[in-house]
Amino acid sequence: MAEVTREAGAEAATRLSHPSFGEAFRFWLKLGFISFGGPAGQIAIMQTELVEKRRWISQSRFLHALNFCMLLPGPEAQQLAIYIGWLLHRTWGGIVAGALFVIPSIFILWGLSFVYAAYGNVPWIAAVFYGLKPAVIAIVAVAVIRIGRKALKNGTMWAIATAAFVAIFFLKVPFPLIVLGAGVLGLIGSRWSKDTFAVPSGHGGASEGASVLGDEDVSDHAPPSWNRALRIAAVGLALWWIPILLAGVWHGWDGTLFREGVFFSKAAVVTFGGAYAVLPYVAQQAVEQHGWLQPGQMMDGLGLAETTPGPLIMVLQFVGFMGGWNQPGALSPLAAATGGALLTTWATFVPCFLWIFLGAPYIERLRRNAALTAALSTVTAAVVGVILNLAVWFALHVVFPDGARIDWIAVALSAVALFGMLKWKWDVIAVVIGGAAAGLIVQLLLRAP
Repeated sequence: MAEVTREAGAEAATRLSHPSFGEAFRFWLKLGFISFGGPAGQIAIMQTELVEKRRWISQSRFLHALNFCMLLPGPEAQQLAIYIGWLLHRTWGGIVAGALFVIPSIFILWGLSFVYAAYGNVPWIAAVFYGLKPAVIAIVAVAVIRIGRKALKNGTMWAIATAAFVAIFFLKVPFPLIVLGAGVLGLIGSRWSKDTFAVPSGHGGASEGASVLGDEDVSDHAPPSWNRALRIAAVGLALWWIPILLAGVWHGWDGTLFREGVFFSKAAVVTFGGAYAVLPYVAQQAVEQHGWLQPGQMMDGLGLAETTPGPLIMVLQFVGFMGGWNQPGALSPLAAATGGALLTTWATFVPCFLWIFLGAPYIERLRRNAALTAALSTVTAAVVGVILNLAVWFALHVVFPDGARIDWIAVALSAVALFGMLKWKWDVIAVVIGGAAAGLIVQLLLRAP
């Protein structure tokens, strides 16, 4: 009897109540300030906090949502936050999760952009960035390890992940083609061997019974219908385009603000594969065609975005800021830059809410479809390879800052952060703050007489 009581107590200890809206709000606000590391780091944070620690959502539900977001244009990490917020607290939950994911970075990046445009590079900011970059490497590496453990359940999935890494890192195959190819392979493979491709993940079954969000919780969450889809499309498109049209009326149809709104609205529809995939297109158009900024400024903006919280695609806000600063028209440079930054951010992220609120009910309805499960399982495996590509790409630029010389201090900081997160379960906030402090200390020591 005592043993049964202990088992029941252990099960009760892991079974949490559904989070209140206030609890979720506080988490999404926290995430907005600690979401360093680009999409890989942000996905890792949500995996750790929502699946492993808080157990607000099951592993299978998390991966199912992630797979869908990987198929959409735009920042997949923010879309994943919107999806999970929607699952937990419906429309307002999704709005709060998606908005708080980017709002802190809007203000932080605006401040850094202003300092950059008005005063150039500031030494102490560069020192903080120097320490943050090795911490980001560790965060991304942990993401690869944790998601890989969950997604790569057999040799076939390992082979898909390896092929995806080779395709994107060495062969430069576009990200959308990798995802599409993995999905098609899963669909075909499910007919040949369901056990191999439709990797079992519990779907809220016994192995995940302690997670709050089970299969039954969204059965009547938001039943898909044409009426609902039309309402969401109408509201979403209106919210998306009204500020852009108002900018045209206020600042002129040939003004920088309206042209930026239109350009980044187009980019929001074609940005499959995240920031790294869209940067060549944006750089070519913004630098060569519109003249909003110089090539060197584009790379500086990427550096700012890589070491601030929020989606890496926030670099587009920097482009919008510099476009307004360099081509203010009748406005002051600061007013035009601020308007350009806000309008660019609006056009980049508002469509994400539209995609999720339109598609999520249908994706939830199809979760028990064996063919879709197989396709999404192979997409997940491919995504592991893609995230590894991001980790390696980022590590090469940090460890080899000039392309040849090894920065052993960066290597040491990354190793300490990685070991601490894996061995002692260091929190991401501690790693980020520690990295920033280490960067300042290192720069002070290097400059000491």
